[in-house]
Amino acid sequence: MEDQIIKEILVTEDQIKKRVKELGEQITKDYQGKEPVVVGILKGAVVFLSDLIRELKIPIHIDFMAVSSYGKSSMSTGEVRIIKDLDFSVEGKDIIIVEDIIDTGLTLGYLKELLNKRGAKSVKICTLLDKPERRKVDIDVDYKGFIIPDEFIIGYGLDFNEKYRNYSFVAALKEEYYK
Repeated sequence: MEDQIIKEILVTEDQIKKRVKELGEQITKDYQGKEPVVVGILKGAVVFLSDLIRELKIPIHIDFMAVSSYGKSSMSTGEVRIIKDLDFSVEGKDIIIVEDIIDTGLTLGYLKELLNKRGAKSVKICTLLDKPERRKVDIDVDYKGFIIPDEFIIGYGLDFNEKYRNYSFVAALKEEYYK
């Protein structure tokens, strides 16, 4: 089944492991003496977040948000809806938003602004994948795993119709499966 749906593997399991370790080392260095709140964006970032936090050698807190700008489509609607909000206040805290992928930047731009309005001391963004070709909002990405082409991707937490999140790599999905 895998071979039928995959156009191309873009990032291998070994590449992901190496880069997650490097990101963990950089975040650990940048947050020495602090206790950031790592906010995972559900559902896609769960796999990345799980691997990343094991590489952090500092005290952290974890919380989650679920947001949607896609609905049932493969294209962003541009409207961001919060489906699950944070359980704790961010006031006075250093926040690291962990996301699986940034394409248009609309969701992350909205979340960063929202958390700043709620009184966060700082808000940084960590993403495994970046699709700058699709950017509609100028957004600073503080920690970036890989820049990828404008493809519909699956694996390592990313899905198509709630499937394929469990792949240990990131792959481009053949167009006939999502068009």
